[in-house]
Amino acid sequence: MSFAVIETGGKQYKVSAGEKIKIEKLEGGIGDNITFDRVLLSSDGENVNIGAPTIPGAVVVGRILRQARTRKVIVFRFHRKTRYQKKNTHRQKFTEVEITKI
Repeated sequence: MSFAVIETGGKQYKVSAGEKIKIEKLEGGIGDNITFDRVLLSSDGENVNIGAPTIPGAVVVGRILRQARTRKVIVFRFHRKTRYQKKNTHRQKFTEVEITKI
């Protein structure tokens, strides 16, 4: 089983071929191919390559499936003695990517 650990959007993801992941929003349209060149670790089942900090020349290729926003999160601030209340909401944008090749 081959897998890789990539870094994008300030986060690290363990991915393998055929897997779908939700990551921070990336520029591109639906169906576009995207390459992740910040590969931190790769394994083909027998050999493990560890980068310091990245593996030179290693690339993970994916295809953008959709651009969307997550569910609404309510942000509520409250100070009880001063009668302060403030309600706000937030929806984070994300990109769903299918990993095609490691």
